[in-house]
Amino acid sequence: MTALAGPGPVFATLARLFARIAAMAVNLPAPQFLHAVPGVALGVAQAAIKTAGRDDLLVFALDHGAQVAGVFTRNAFCAAPVTLCRQRLGRANDIRALLVNAGNANAATGQGGMDDAIATCTTVAAELGCAPEAVLPFSTGVIGQRLPVARMQAAIPGAVAAARPDGWLDAMRAIMTTDTVPKGATRKVSTSRGEITVTGIAKGVGMICPDMATMLAFIATDAGLDQAATDAALRSAVGESFNCVTVDGDTSTNDACVLIASGASGALIDTTHPDYTVVLEAITAVCTQLAQAVVRDGEGATKFITIEVGGAQSENEARQVAYSVAHSPLVKTAMFASDANWGRIAMAIGKAGVEHLDPSTVSIALDEVMLIEHGQPHPDYREERGSAVVARDEFSIRIGLGRGTAGARIWTCDFSYDYVRINAEYRT
Repeated sequence: MTALAGPGPVFATLARLFARIAAMAVNLPAPQFLHAVPGVALGVAQAAIKTAGRDDLLVFALDHGAQVAGVFTRNAFCAAPVTLCRQRLGRANDIRALLVNAGNANAATGQGGMDDAIATCTTVAAELGCAPEAVLPFSTGVIGQRLPVARMQAAIPGAVAAARPDGWLDAMRAIMTTDTVPKGATRKVSTSRGEITVTGIAKGVGMICPDMATMLAFIATDAGLDQAATDAALRSAVGESFNCVTVDGDTSTNDACVLIASGASGALIDTTHPDYTVVLEAITAVCTQLAQAVVRDGEGATKFITIEVGGAQSENEARQVAYSVAHSPLVKTAMFASDANWGRIAMAIGKAGVEHLDPSTVSIALDEVMLIEHGQPHPDYREERGSAVVARDEFSIRIGLGRGTAGARIWTCDFSYDYVRINAEYRT
């Protein structure tokens, strides 16, 4: 009898495929429609940046006069495109295009990486007839490798030629890396000057933690925001959304979030205009939906968890406690196992570094089930009640510190076997 062959490439590929199918996002359907934003066109192309046969390059073409604002990672080892974006936005140029690539982060690549970012932006500028300084680059993917500049330059003309206002669905797929679901959100709202549109896309599932926490996110509106209003709206919206999520506590070298205000809907709106609040609420809603989508699709995630902390002396103190719980591997693995191990939550609160925290004033609940009150087990708590909550796809961990009136809310996910597998295989 012939012995069966041992595991080989085919078996390994099938194992990875079945594991990836099993690791689906938590209650996150793929968007089927995103509103076009007048004044913004999007085109994609295949540059074989990491793997062949998929769209991995995206160009945003902006009408003249668009206002652009950006917030970026605070990681000191930031990527070349982040540095170049900051420089170009700081000079208040008339930004006419964004160039985005997936599969290669262009981070930790030295002067060569900066040269590559400039070269690819120059190619986009030549296609659009604008200054190279009017193009902003964005990259995501593997750190420490040079961009395949020649392949990208060969693909850019096709992406520019394909650019169209309704290209959002293709765009959100082109920027994916280990995402299992493309991420997009869209709104239309009425203002005193007529209807305005806000549409956004994002990518990211790992290495997600403020500040600012996403990966890559691009939001556009046809509202006529002036530059100050565009900057203020983005920072406010990010503070309520992307800076309230964490998957694993790691802040990427490439995090970037951009807001484009094309102005195609009419006259300029400043921060004092009554319509500004309406537009800001729509932008914040889109950013919040995208930020939550990132957590729902966290690498290997099976649970979407809201952590609410109240009774703090300040919002910063509440966030400090919330992130201590959200970043605890012991808490996250217990949640994956549907184990209501509240001792781990208490541990994470205690190690958060809150000065003079009195355990006797602390309460902990899982959704409607009170676990701890005044620092000790609630008399009505039963293990089966807590276990029933953490077996849900979505639930809240609610913490009261009993020290003040401030609070904070963040969103996170659990840690599963697949988080380790995905990141172990990231470069293979």
